[in-house]
Amino acid sequence: MKMSTHLNRRHFMATSAATSLMLGAGRAMAAEPIKMAGIYTVPVEQQWVGRIHEAALAAQDAGDIAYSYSENVSNTDYARVMREYAEAGNKLIVGEVFGAEQEAREVAAEYPDVAFLMGSSFKEDAALPNFSVFDNYIQDSAYLSGIIAGAMTESGNIGMVGGFPIPEVNRLMHAFMAGALEMNPDIAFQVSFIGSWFDPPKAKETAFAMIGNGADVLYAERFGVSDAAQEKGILAIGNVIDTQADYPETVVASAIWHFGPTLNKAIAEVQAGTFTAADYGIYSFMNQGGTSLAPLGTFEGKVPEAALALVAKREAEIMSGDFVVTINDDEPSSS
Repeated sequence: MKMSTHLNRRHFMATSAATSLMLGAGRAMAAEPIKMAGIYTVPVEQQWVGRIHEAALAAQDAGDIAYSYSENVSNTDYARVMREYAEAGNKLIVGEVFGAEQEAREVAAEYPDVAFLMGSSFKEDAALPNFSVFDNYIQDSAYLSGIIAGAMTESGNIGMVGGFPIPEVNRLMHAFMAGALEMNPDIAFQVSFIGSWFDPPKAKETAFAMIGNGADVLYAERFGVSDAAQEKGILAIGNVIDTQADYPETVVASAIWHFGPTLNKAIAEVQAGTFTAADYGIYSFMNQGGTSLAPLGTFEGKVPEAALALVAKREAEIMSGDFVVTINDDEPSSS
């Protein structure tokens, strides 16, 4: 009996020691959260930045990052804020440098041990290995939303309000227009840019003018457009986020951007010590999980079956690679 007790105690001690070693090894192997900062030139409520912010919060909840951010940072102040976050020990800095491209790259060169992942109209540079670029290449779902718009317009006149005619906006508008024209080749488009990323009153005013000129469907690339559509009782197609809950009788469909695949790839590279200059744009493609068409929700049963069938066909072909949405970065014009 004593021998049995002794053996049990010895077995318990050995097992406990092994368990402690395993737990200790597990803790040693577990990656510490990466200190990450976000730098945004607009409020995090703005749709494009909001998707980055949402993905960062999800990564923080998952324990992958420790996240802090600054919003409403002016282009002239952007480099200073980048330096402050780099000096504070952040290992990954995410943001958008469309208006501060050169200054941002100069700062990145000063901090080679910090990974920078920036929304940019330009490409990566092998001479600056810690600076990667991304963009919302959601032309796949923009095309599908265009098919729906083409089926829903009765006047054959669609208004499109954008922020600036830069590649990331242009390509979505062209994809939307191509989808609409596949559904209805007789559509005319009114295209206008408001010269701001966040000016809902101006976007609304521009949309009102388009409605006055006969548009009965609006492409809401900017906030404010869906407000105009709602007030005038016409339809709108959303972009980047799904706002149908706010406009249940107005927003038919939306092309949604999912920043998670882009951010998760960058986090994994930083954790592995393999982050290098790259174009992360591909992680916004539909076959990478970076974009999707929002559920029809309140418009279930209201979209013509022919349009839904074409959407399903094209979506399957996009996912398989049998259909590739053209990426056209040229400025679109009214037709």
